[in-house]
Amino acid sequence: MSNEELRREQEFVDVLHARLEELRAEATAAVEKALGPSGTGHQARVEREVLVGEQSALLAAFDAGEHGLCFGRLVFRDGRDHHIGRIGIRRDDAEHTPLVLDWRADVARPFYLATGHTPMGLRRRRHITSEGLVVTALHDEILDLSDPLRTGHESADADEVLLAALDSARTGRMHDIVQTIQADQDRIIRAPHQGLLVVEGGPGTGKTVVALHRAAYLLYAYREHLARRAVLVVGPNPTFLRYIGDVLPALGETGVLFATPGELFPGVTATGVDTPAAAEIKGRAEMADALAEFVRDQQRLPDPALVIAHDDGELYLDADIASDARHAARGSLLPHNLARPYFAAQVVDGLAAQLVDRIGADPYGGPNLLGAADVAQLTMAVAASSEVHAAIAELWPVLTPEELLADYLTDPVHIDDADAALIRRSGGAWTPADVALLDEAAELLGVDDSAARAAAEADRLRRIAYAQGVLDMTYGSRTQEFEDREDEDSEVLSAHDLVDAERLAERHEEADHRTAAERAAADRTWAFGHIIVDEAQELSAMVWRLLMRRSPTRSMTLVGDPAQTSEPGGCGSWEKILAPHMEDRWEHVRLGVNYRTPAEIMALAARVLEASGGGFEPPQSVRSTGVHPWAQHAGDLAKAAAEAVTRELGPEGRLAVIAPREHGPAVRAALVAAGHLDDAADPGTGVGAGGVPDLTRPVVLLEPRQAKGLEFDTVVIVEPADFGPNDLYVALTRPTQQLGIVYDRPLPAGLDGEGLAAR
Repeated sequence: MSNEELRREQEFVDVLHARLEELRAEATAAVEKALGPSGTGHQARVEREVLVGEQSALLAAFDAGEHGLCFGRLVFRDGRDHHIGRIGIRRDDAEHTPLVLDWRADVARPFYLATGHTPMGLRRRRHITSEGLVVTALHDEILDLSDPLRTGHESADADEVLLAALDSARTGRMHDIVQTIQADQDRIIRAPHQGLLVVEGGPGTGKTVVALHRAAYLLYAYREHLARRAVLVVGPNPTFLRYIGDVLPALGETGVLFATPGELFPGVTATGVDTPAAAEIKGRAEMADALAEFVRDQQRLPDPALVIAHDDGELYLDADIASDARHAARGSLLPHNLARPYFAAQVVDGLAAQLVDRIGADPYGGPNLLGAADVAQLTMAVAASSEVHAAIAELWPVLTPEELLADYLTDPVHIDDADAALIRRSGGAWTPADVALLDEAAELLGVDDSAARAAAEADRLRRIAYAQGVLDMTYGSRTQEFEDREDEDSEVLSAHDLVDAERLAERHEEADHRTAAERAAADRTWAFGHIIVDEAQELSAMVWRLLMRRSPTRSMTLVGDPAQTSEPGGCGSWEKILAPHMEDRWEHVRLGVNYRTPAEIMALAARVLEASGGGFEPPQSVRSTGVHPWAQHAGDLAKAAAEAVTRELGPEGRLAVIAPREHGPAVRAALVAAGHLDDAADPGTGVGAGGVPDLTRPVVLLEPRQAKGLEFDTVVIVEPADFGPNDLYVALTRPTQQLGIVYDRPLPAGLDGEGLAAR
């Protein structure tokens, strides 16, 4: 029976992949046909581009689902029998019968939730393990003990598949867990998208990969809504985003925007670096008030009065006129640039009143001699004066966010002098902490697009006029044709009968065929359908203001662990993050099982966490390896680290050396000399080198904060005394197999007790 079952599953997988190839061929043919010679009209071009986009998305899903396409099978008591896979595939029959069910379908939930106590109608659950297109193993869980059938693949340990996945070598890229999702993770993944959900979990609890599977599920369950609005995934740094970048494509989803907080202001690339103190100051919520006051500072009063040359005599723009105008503009409650027309209108009225009083004054003290038409003409003359426009620009300038923030940072005001000194700079590249300030400035200033809208309307009217001319010509041609025809009773429809000029003009407008994610990346005001934030505890109050503007419905999933907060400006607690925006209207769930870190290493990390006094509870490890972490005292830390890498590096998997920035150059040089890194100046090797580390290499050198959210088979930590408490906790919990420490200074509290083998 055992080999027979394996053969049957192999036959099914063969049929499944054959059907996948048919679907791939159909999609490829559709794309090739659409790209071939076809109609040249606007409608034909739009239809072609839509078809290419849809079929290309299908091809991406087929390619993504090919590896490990079918990984499970559900046999129900009522006779139903379903295979479960990464994507749903149907047979080529009249009923389009499901061949394999998408893991996100409701009927697939028992694969993740059923237990012996609550079997959810199942007789048995089968895990199918494959290598390429070959089925290599089956693991059956019997959920109905009265079922007499035995296949020979019954698993004594229900967690056998999970543990095998946890013990597999790392590749430098995060893998999906679609085959091993646990019940507590499944409930989070399938939670409704409305509202704000906080997912808290310590190291190794799978919170990041759960969040990514949640994105895939939401795009499946709410596709019509989210396909238009897009999903945003925010990660702490480019290294992290590269690490998780393969998960959603492997699940057949490519329409997601990934970004760091420093990439959320279109047109700005944040390549500058702040000191930790400067980043913390820029991230404070008080900076919003400081920028608001600085904008008000730009709304100036003249002192002394501005003298404006005019054909009918000089005009005087004094503080009284400007003050009344400023009051009217601020009273509009519009952003600075959008309120400017109110200011300008009041100034023009005040200056025109000077002319009216001067020109129309009755020498005998009677009423003004000018009529309404005369007053209107003088007002128009003042409004058209370039000198008046220059004066208005001086008192109420049109500003861009970049101009405003650059001016502010040159001489920071409305904050403490000591803080101002720490963030003061003249010029230089924008930093990640500047991005949230730029976004705040953009909100305070607004964009006056009236000129652009007027130009667009004028262009639309020109297109309509041109279209009307075309229709008139076709109508005239038809009339002449009728006059020339002998059968006057014939009726022939022309374009003039079927469409009016406005509709004809609309058909020739250029359509925007970018994906929702591509359009969202270029639009600062885009409102996303859902936002997922990883390492959420690290973000500053100013970044949270930015993100909340991107999600007016507050449809968000926040993932993180306050115990791992390491950024100086990080909010740390969920209440501190959410109270200003949500009060208590949010849901909180916690993942408490550590799937990554062996119990031997987690016990050590737990003591370090306890010694830090944070009061956080570490997660419980699900597995033990029997290998204890080791520590080696060394005078030459760099040499000792390189020797440790030589000793611990295996033929498979990935090893990370995590060292504080000050030790980076020496450690890198030693690793290069030992042949573990290619070049001492290689920008992909981590500490102090710039660039984004290449995590697919056998050995990588990282700073503590670069390691956040990552995992490696083996980790070597250099001089833990120079780590911050939370940074050390993060570094200790990165390995899946082995941990080593090289040190010179005394070990920090928590590391100086039991649980470390000497080297």
